[in-house]
Amino acid sequence: MTANHFRTALVASGILIALSSVSNAQTPSDFGIRTGQILYQSAMASEQNVKDWVMEGPGRLTFDDSWMSMESPDEEMHHVYWCPETFPSRFVAQWEMQNQNMDAGLCIVFFAATGLKGEDVMDTSLPKRDGTFSQYNNQALQNYHISYYARTPKLPARPVARLRKNPGKNIVQEGPPGIEVSSDRPHKITLIKEDAHIRLFIDERLIIDWIDPGEINGAPLGSGKIGLRQMQWTRFRYRNFKVWAVQN
Repeated sequence: MTANHFRTALVASGILIALSSVSNAQTPSDFGIRTGQILYQSAMASEQNVKDWVMEGPGRLTFDDSWMSMESPDEEMHHVYWCPETFPSRFVAQWEMQNQNMDAGLCIVFFAATGLKGEDVMDTSLPKRDGTFSQYNNQALQNYHISYYARTPKLPARPVARLRKNPGKNIVQEGPPGIEVSSDRPHKITLIKEDAHIRLFIDERLIIDWIDPGEINGAPLGSGKIGLRQMQWTRFRYRNFKVWAVQN
């Protein structure tokens, strides 16, 4: 059977239609981004892959089938998992994730994170953090954060994704929902920061697209760290975390 005949057969059977719903975006070029060197990558497939990451709060990691699962034992407390690298003001970050607890959860990514005076997030002069939300969004850190999955016990299906600029928990943009609360399939997250321009995609779907005009907390934030946050009810698994520089 030729390729064309095979394609025709797929269309006739409806298989191609089903396949078309699967994410095809694999690299930053799918989003029109020209990247430079890869700045960091981790398969997240084993403890060795994330040996330099830093967990704050009672987050527990397990590894299976080339995935890293993250949760809080007995749903005790929220937690933040920091990538060890500091990234420039222009980058593309991608990772894959899949929901393992359909009942409740909330996922956030912190980025361009520093102390208020530009200190490294891990600077020992900064107050210690234990996963309490206010320590990240309203105290000694400055950052952007995006909530891209939200199904809390008080709000089973929040209808928006939110981008905030911290400190102050300032909501600067709301977009369509991120990962759908009913989805149990893997998704690819793509976070693009080109200086003041911030975008976030779930697979090929754009949910955040904002340019920081410098009207809240001063100028747009520049370089900093990336952290993955989960609220206490959450259990997602992650893999293939990569960050590229973006060419001017």
